[in-house]
Amino acid sequence: MQPVRTPAIRLALACGALLMTAATAEAQDRLKVYISADMEGVVGVVTAEQLGPSGFEYERFRTFMTREVNAAIDGARAAGATEIVVIDSHGDGQHLILVVLARDITLVRSWPRPLMMMQGIDDTFDAAIFIGYHASTTNPEGVRAHTISSANLTAVRLNGEPMMEASINAAIAGDFGVPVVMISGDDAVVDEARSMLGDVEGAVVKWHYGFHSARTLMPEPAYELIRRKVAVALGRLGDFRPHRVSEPVALELSFKNYMPAELLA
Repeated sequence: MQPVRTPAIRLALACGALLMTAATAEAQDRLKVYISADMEGVVGVVTAEQLGPSGFEYERFRTFMTREVNAAIDGARAAGATEIVVIDSHGDGQHLILVVLARDITLVRSWPRPLMMMQGIDDTFDAAIFIGYHASTTNPEGVRAHTISSANLTAVRLNGEPMMEASINAAIAGDFGVPVVMISGDDAVVDEARSMLGDVEGAVVKWHYGFHSARTLMPEPAYELIRRKVAVALGRLGDFRPHRVSEPVALELSFKNYMPAELLA
C-alpha cells in the first residue's frame, strides 16, 4: 500500500530536496586553496643580499615575493578559488607585505608554529601551491639549495629518502588529504619536485648556474607565468593525488657539526 502524501507533505519533501541540491552545489562550487611562500626561489634571487633585512636589495625583493604570491592568488581566483590562505614560510615568517597582498585572503606569519611551512593546512583544502621554493640540500644543483636549515643540516630523510622542503611539506599536506598541484622557483626545484611528487605544474622563473648565480626572468613575466601555471594546475585538479609517506615514518637528520647531533641523541 502506498503512503498517502498530502500537498503539505509533498511540498516539504520538495523543499528538502531543493535544499539538499543547493547544499551539494554549494559544496561543489567551493574551492579552497593553500599557498606556502618561500623566498629563495623568487625571481631574481641569487644571494643573501635579497633574502634578509641586512641585504641591500631585501626591501625590493620582498615586494617581488609578495607580488609572486598575488600572481598565484590571481591564478587561483581565475580558476574559481573561493577561499585562499597564504603562509609566509621564509626565515622569520615576516616578509610578505600586508598592504601589497590581496585583501580577501588570510595570512599566517612568524614562529613558532607546529607545522612549520604548512601551518594552517587541514582537510578542508582542495589544493596546495608552493611559491618561491628551492632545491634540497642533497641536490648539487639549484640556487640557495638547502633543506630547512642551510646552516645546520646536510640531509633530511624520511624512510631513507632524501627530502626537499617541498616534499616534506607535500607529505604534511598529504596527511590531510590535500594534493600539491603547482610549484615555482628555479629549474632545479621544479625538476626535483616533479621527480618526487609527480606531474605538478611548474613555473620556472630562473635557471641556476650555481648556488649563487642564475639566469632569470624579469619580474612581470614571472608573475604572468605563475598566474597562468596556477590556473592551469587548478583546472586539472582531478589529475593530482595527495603525497603520502608510508608508516611507520623514520626521520633522519644529518648535521654539519657534531654538537647538535650529540645534544639530540
